[in-house]
Amino acid sequence: MQPINITAYPEDASQIEAVKAFMKALKIKFEISKEKPYNPEFVAKIKKSEQEFKDGKFTRVKKEDLQSFLGL
Repeated sequence: MQPINITAYPEDASQIEAVKAFMKALKIKFEISKEKPYNPEFVAKIKKSEQEFKDGKFTRVKKEDLQSFLGL
């Protein structure tokens, strides 16, 4: 058995139940994840930031300079 990920966007509880009934009717084992997927825009920002760090595009701040750097 090979698992696959499918993301559905039901509008209400009746649609969730319909999807469950469909899967059961086809005798497909399934599970419903309680985890919410990350916002794709947020993921893109994180990946961009990681790449910038790898490219050396970052600023180092000494611990003693941190408050002045943050404007505190």
